[in-house]
Order: sequence, then C-alpha cells, then structure tokens
Amino acid sequence: MSNPSSLKYAETHEWIRREEGGELTVGITEHAQDLLGDLVFAELPEVGQRFAAKEECMLLESVKAASDIYMPVSGEITAINMALVDEPELINQQPFGDGWLFKMQPDNATDIDGLLSAGSYEQSLDE
Repeated sequence: MSNPSSLKYAETHEWIRREEGGELTVGITEHAQDLLGDLVFAELPEVGQRFAAKEECMLLESVKAASDIYMPVSGEITAINMALVDEPELINQQPFGDGWLFKMQPDNATDIDGLLSAGSYEQSLDE
C-alpha cells in the first residue's frame, strides 16, 4: 500500500491534506479501510461542530466492525462528504480521493506539523 507523501497522518489512521486557505481535508488510510472491511454506514459529524485533537468525531460501520474516527487536530468541521451517506463504500474504493470524510478549520494551523509523515506512519504500522 502506498500512502501519499504529500499528506500528514495520525497514529489513529486518519490522513490530513492541507488545502489552499488553510482548511484541512480528513479521511482514513488504505490500511484503516482494509482493516474495517466493506463499509456500510458513515455517521458523519455536523458542520459547525468543534472537537479537540484526538476526540472521537464520527463513526464508521462495516460488515464486521464499528470504528470511531478521531479529530487529528483541534478545530471546527466546515464540510462533510455527503456522498458517503448513500455510498459509504467510496471510502473502500478511494480512501485518498472521493472517500474523504470531512473538512475542518484547525484552531492552530501549525498543529498539523506535529502529525506523522508518510514514512513515519508506515513505520508505525510495522510496530
């Protein structure tokens, strides 16, 4: 599996992409969706909700498990991927593309610098 080097990663298997204007797009990694299996439901957060870093912010359910998704850095939800309501399998099919989960505005833009690089994330999977 190949994790894009342009992204940052949380130890809890979320990826983070910085967009123009400072907004962050968040999804789960190929590894995470593979562990979950075929996704059947995504309980998305609401736009405007605020979460602290590492706080549970949404839930994914698959045919074999349910998994909490954690906020990578503190901030406010600015958009959710509404396509996942009807097609949660997009997460399995394109975890780094159309399967993104939500967008957020971080409280502190430099918090993302404390997250893992692709190489560090991949090393954490081997431990």
